[in-house]
Amino acid sequence: MSEESYSKPVIAGSGTIACGLAASASSLSRTMLLARSDASAWKAEEQAHSLCAKVDGGDPSRLKVTTDPGDLGECDLVVEAVVEELDAKVEVLSGLAEACPGAHLASTTSSLGVGELGGRVKSPERTFGLHPFNPVVRMELVELCLPQGVSEKIGPRARAWCEALGKTVVEVPDEPGFVVNRLLFPYLFDAVRLLEQTGMEPEEVDRCMTLGAAYPMGPLALIDLVGVDVSIAIGEALHAGGGEEHHRPPGRLISLAGEGKLGRKSGAGFYEY
Repeated sequence: MSEESYSKPVIAGSGTIACGLAASASSLSRTMLLARSDASAWKAEEQAHSLCAKVDGGDPSRLKVTTDPGDLGECDLVVEAVVEELDAKVEVLSGLAEACPGAHLASTTSSLGVGELGGRVKSPERTFGLHPFNPVVRMELVELCLPQGVSEKIGPRARAWCEALGKTVVEVPDEPGFVVNRLLFPYLFDAVRLLEQTGMEPEEVDRCMTLGAAYPMGPLALIDLVGVDVSIAIGEALHAGGGEEHHRPPGRLISLAGEGKLGRKSGAGFYEY
């Protein structure tokens, strides 16, 4: 691993992205996974250890799961990977900025303004965006966002770390949705509106796009993978940022969330799992 990279990373979160990133990082060095509660820590440890088997060089013995920020010690990188809500991310990053005064602070946000996050955390010079994709252990892209005012030292170190993980890094502007989600979610939401307007079945829409456009996954199955609630949060952030109607989450998504049907993680969404 390059000397310009990070060697003492902490991943804050216990969800799919956090566990996938922790498992990937275990291939390089000892990695901490910070969970909010004992229950989430146990679940995250099991998931992260399982994912290590899917990472070349992944090593469960290098993963330590904790609920105590005091355990983070001399970490040099903190990656926040919690729910896609501004206040929640600010709370986590603010606590970690205090607990890890020497660490660079990354957020895995997929739709929020990174410069705004840094300002709210009161550490704009060390806060940047590092957006991997689900499933982290398989997806190659990382969107790297270096907002105005961030330290010039962060870009090279963040890029070196991601590349050591086997990822391809693309630097993106600090705009809502960066590149992928800004282009992707109007398409996903149009697929939902098509269901609302035509009464087609999810399987029929997805089959058209996988067989007719050679997409590896249909749009409705992809929403289930991303999470209905996460998709709504991304859409709301995109809509708030630009006011474009095609970014507004469709009514059927809102209804599914109200029924607790959040996609694969809840066992039901557009499909049953």
